[in-house]
Amino acid sequence: MTRVLAGVSALLVAGAVAVPAQAAVPGGGELRESLDAVHEAGMYGVYSAVRDGRDTWKGASGVADVRTRRPVKPDMVHRVGSITKTFTSVAVLQQVERGTVELDAPVSRYLPDLVPGDRITVRMLLNHTSHIADYIPGAFPSLLEGSTASLDEHRFRRIEPEELARLGLQAAPTGQPGATPGSYSNTNYILAGLLLEKVTGTDAEGYITRHVIREAGLRHTSFPRTPRIPGPSSGAYESMYGLIDPPRDYGVYDMSWAGTAGAVVSTMDDLNRFYRALLQGELVGAAQLAEMRRTVPVSAGGGVIEYGLGLYALDLPCGRFWGHDGGVFGMITQSLSSPDGSRQISVGLNRAKYQTVDENGQIVPHPIDAAFVGHLLLALCGPGQARTLSTPVTPFPADRLQLSR
Repeated sequence: MTRVLAGVSALLVAGAVAVPAQAAVPGGGELRESLDAVHEAGMYGVYSAVRDGRDTWKGASGVADVRTRRPVKPDMVHRVGSITKTFTSVAVLQQVERGTVELDAPVSRYLPDLVPGDRITVRMLLNHTSHIADYIPGAFPSLLEGSTASLDEHRFRRIEPEELARLGLQAAPTGQPGATPGSYSNTNYILAGLLLEKVTGTDAEGYITRHVIREAGLRHTSFPRTPRIPGPSSGAYESMYGLIDPPRDYGVYDMSWAGTAGAVVSTMDDLNRFYRALLQGELVGAAQLAEMRRTVPVSAGGGVIEYGLGLYALDLPCGRFWGHDGGVFGMITQSLSSPDGSRQISVGLNRAKYQTVDENGQIVPHPIDAAFVGHLLLALCGPGQARTLSTPVTPFPADRLQLSR
């Protein structure tokens, strides 16, 4: 299993999309039409929140339950996957501001029993240049055999973060510490959570809740205490590139396997509020925000993204945007903001890995992908003179999983 970058930035080449720079947020009718197109292309349910300064728009299209046909709503609570990494990074950088953590100190200073030696630094965890392997293959071994049995066997399994960290550390590293391009790995952010616990003397998820989630004023964002999503939510339908047909609902799942790398739930409105607070300097100071925006190339399987400390940069035809995406079993999320946090979109999808994989192990783009990117571009860049994509795209740069076949 590898992560495949199907980078929007790499594929939105010159001439692929014609859009005016910094156009006003389109009307609700246009946004609604583009959101409906995602559902009509095959996505079960999709919900979106768009902001331009004080102007906001929310919408939803499709169903939350394929059996009852219960509709999705704009404010549904959603598993946001690796967007959790931004929350965790903010918490660590708050400790950097307090002087209890040094970004360029070896991780072994804080976690000597887990990460020996002095070559891997805290910064390398946060920007994925540690080259520590991902724990996902070890936690879900059947995926390497082209089977999804592990997903069902581990639905209610509690996995401690130390176990996840050891699974990644025991696997062969992907390169030399500090080398670029880096290699995207969930293990880095499990270790960041353990480091946070060590220096604060408190549970990492609890610390992030008190000092990041509450500090940002988020009312519907949390680390769930049970396998159920707290609040009104959708099913989470996993296709696993055709291995699960029809797609299976994993909306009830013990998310300890993701922890501080991917267990947060949120609403699209809350995500926009979070990134706005972060980019406007309300959660960390200017120096730490600058560190978060210092990017390095990071490999995500089939390509490279510009990754900072829990944030990545995505260059669209109308400018550079910051944020993250997330994918868990059955749910996908994308959140992007302009550098000052004034222009934003967060979108949640309730069906994951809906594409197929060809004989070479490459993801075959699905009509959902083009429709999704069309909605994203309309929201962030405004109506174009021609909103047609000349290149097939598969979005969500960081968390695209691909099965070996």
